[in-house]
Amino acid sequence: MSEKDIVTRKQHGRRKGKTDWARLKAMTEEEIEANALSDPDNPPMDFTRPDTWQRAAMFFYPRGLVRLNINPDILAWFQGQGEDYRQQIGAILRQYMEANEHTEPSSRDKFKKEAP
Repeated sequence: MSEKDIVTRKQHGRRKGKTDWARLKAMTEEEIEANALSDPDNPPMDFTRPDTWQRAAMFFYPRGLVRLNINPDILAWFQGQGEDYRQQIGAILRQYMEANEHTEPSSRDKFKKEAP
């Protein structure tokens, strides 16, 4: 890497986030878990129940190039589930999206498609 390839950015123009990082760092794992479970916008999903997977309907859309960073261990697990692991990942993401649709419905309207 040469000196001309290095890009520096200043935080001067950045917006400050609303996360209270000091408060979060001071919390125990139990407190974080309790807060997450009490959040109405974060419904718990029990992935150990078979009906959770049965509700994840599979749709086959025309393929487009999408790059998604997935941890290697997670990808390996899905690949071990069968050849249709890509469709399984899509179905699970769709189920999560639909369970949380009330959070930002306007941003999702442009992505809705009819199943073929």
